Amino acid sequence: MATPLIAPSILSADFARLGEEVRAIDAAGCDWIHIDVMDGHFVPNLTIGPGVVKALRPHTAKPFDVHLMISPVDGFLQAFADAGADVITVHPEAGPHTHRTVQAIHALGKKAGVSLNPATPAKMLDYLIDDVDLVLIMSVNPGFGGQSFIASQLRKIEAVRKMIDKTGRDIRLEVDGGIDTVTAPQAVAAGADVLVAGTATFRGGPDCYAANIAALKTGA
Repeated sequence: MATPLIAPSILSADFARLGEEVRAIDAAGCDWIHIDVMDGHFVPNLTIGPGVVKALRPHTAKPFDVHLMISPVDGFLQAFADAGADVITVHPEAGPHTHRTVQAIHALGKKAGVSLNPATPAKMLDYLIDDVDLVLIMSVNPGFGGQSFIASQLRKIEAVRKMIDKTGRDIRLEVDGGIDTVTAPQAVAAGADVLVAGTATFRGGPDCYAANIAALKTGA
């Protein structure tokens, strides 16, 4: 199996020292920084806005992987692009015209991702796959960290992997939710190449981050 990219979710970081936490996971060998944006409407939780993303941008050169769990989403794309997002991922359910949203993200000079919730079928991508740069499979219901991996999503990861391979394009397949040293290799075996990990990355504090990230990469 190929070694996956690891994108720690700062949802599990110490929010009182978020800049330090981002620098610590950067130094520990993460590949991307995953930023979960929740509005208390599309998902049952509130997190951060573009101001925090902008404040964090000077702390690392690693790509900012911004997952927008907000609805309606289109009005916020510019703000997060300006704040320093590199990848902006949206849900098909978060606006009436997902293809237009993907076009808008590209027009801002950013990579566009589409996220599928556990009950959202892979078929939702039929007329989007040729236009996206990333597909994010949610292996938990979005809204909170620390949930358990939903095993049925492995079949969806396999299905989306086949869709991606048929395009011949360089599309990242990312998985988020319940990722640890047990589920990480399962997700990679099913076809994932980017893993979002919050609890598993930040467990034990900064002295453990490098070992945690290394373990996720190897499944050890």
